[in-house]
Amino acid sequence: MTKFLLAVHVIAAILAIGPVAVAASMFPPAARRALAVGADAGARAPAAGAGLPGVGPGEPDVGAGPGDPDATGTLRLLHRICRVYAVVGVVVPVFGFATASEMGVLGSAWLIVSIALTALAALVLVALVLPAQTALLEGEPAPTARLAMVTGLFNLLWAAVTVLMIVRPGSTTGA
Repeated sequence: MTKFLLAVHVIAAILAIGPVAVAASMFPPAARRALAVGADAGARAPAAGAGLPGVGPGEPDVGAGPGDPDATGTLRLLHRICRVYAVVGVVVPVFGFATASEMGVLGSAWLIVSIALTALAALVLVALVLPAQTALLEGEPAPTARLAMVTGLFNLLWAAVTVLMIVRPGSTTGA
């Protein structure tokens, strides 16, 4: 049973967290390109000057130039991937807890640190990354540099969790 739970946990992590990490990382540069297209075409931007043309609430997704509809469509797709796979990603810790329980390692320090880092990564995604993406899509001012930074933090947290899961300090498996 342990091998089955571990396999589901690892597959879920790859298939759920991987797409969020990639899509979230692709969003800031895509947003910068979309903003540049709008600025180059002299398109109307929100008062603060940081919104995306043609993607505000109630506005048609028409864009400012030939590349703009593709850019805003890409942003919408990347945001949707992040939102949907974030929900799907809940299965990762569920199967992680089940696996840890079967292995009898729930009290291990490396696992407790991994749980804390996972919770922090989820918080960064839900409280910082997704709202900033939504704000940009709704034409509200949101700095893409800050979004890139918090997305990098999100990915760094997952990288640390992955290393802890593989190395497992104090493990007797030799890995």
